[in-house]
Amino acid sequence: MITTIPLQILPIEKDGFHLMIVVKINRKKANLIIDTGASRTVFDEDLIKKFLPDNYNDFEINEELSTGLGTNSIRSQAFELKSLKLGDLKIKNYMAVILDLANINQSYSMLNLPEIHGVIGGDLLKKHKAVIQYKNKILKLYYQ
Repeated sequence: MITTIPLQILPIEKDGFHLMIVVKINRKKANLIIDTGASRTVFDEDLIKKFLPDNYNDFEINEELSTGLGTNSIRSQAFELKSLKLGDLKIKNYMAVILDLANINQSYSMLNLPEIHGVIGGDLLKKHKAVIQYKNKILKLYYQ
């Protein structure tokens, strides 16, 4: 089966942009950036709390350090996300990684762009054989 998700193109520089999709985390809408260079899908450590039960406090320190371009190792946390819905694709009990994405949201705020709750990375893009169609402004994901 294939799900098709509309892409929003967010201008970030004179000739640069990011791709954003709207998904549902535990049945609430969330904005995620598509990052084909990111190894994992990650969520913002402060903003993810909007999508979790009020008393949720089950984050665990991730023993593996996360790395990114221009960074040294970064401490991250992990937790089990009950429900992540990308178009018609429903992912249950996804082991999510949490990082501090405040710097991205600060930059987005200065550019009058929407708040970003996370980043879709290579783990989900590869698993679901993602196809980005720039002309049609869609992301296709394959699943069973």
